[in-house]
Amino acid sequence: MARASRQPSLDAPRGRSGMLQRTPQQSSDRFGRFSEAFARAMGTSGFLIGMTIFVAVWLAWNIFMPPQLQFDPSATNFTLLTLILSLQASYAAPLILLAQNRQDDRDRVQIEQDRQRAERNLADTEYLAREVVALRMAVNDFADQVVTREVLRSELRTLLEKLDNSPDAADEGATR
Repeated sequence: MARASRQPSLDAPRGRSGMLQRTPQQSSDRFGRFSEAFARAMGTSGFLIGMTIFVAVWLAWNIFMPPQLQFDPSATNFTLLTLILSLQASYAAPLILLAQNRQDDRDRVQIEQDRQRAERNLADTEYLAREVVALRMAVNDFADQVVTREVLRSELRTLLEKLDNSPDAADEGATR
């Protein structure tokens, strides 16, 4: 039997079946977050105290217990303890470096955003400074042309005298 072609129909909206059938993908950043959590935990005093207690108990057990109960005797220079601590260090160092690289990337992005913000602030400040200068110039121009009451009164008196002395004013007075 021939297989039906799966061409989408253009006369109906596309359903969500495609989204629901897909399995969610694991975050590619999950390991990075794990490394940061690991590095953060290793840098605490609680980790150092816990590790010190673990090593002290290990050493005390393998020194003071009877030889048949010792699982890492001091005669073999605590080989198992050395192996465990070396393994922990060999995994801790790359994880800590990965966490530092991620932090460097975040710092780089933050620095770029700060630089862009500073450029915008500088541009805004320069714009506002130009506006303030323009306003000062406008105020100075206006101050030269300010009409005070006395100037206005003297101008009105002069105009009134001109009107009183004009021939049209005499004709107007006669008609009143």
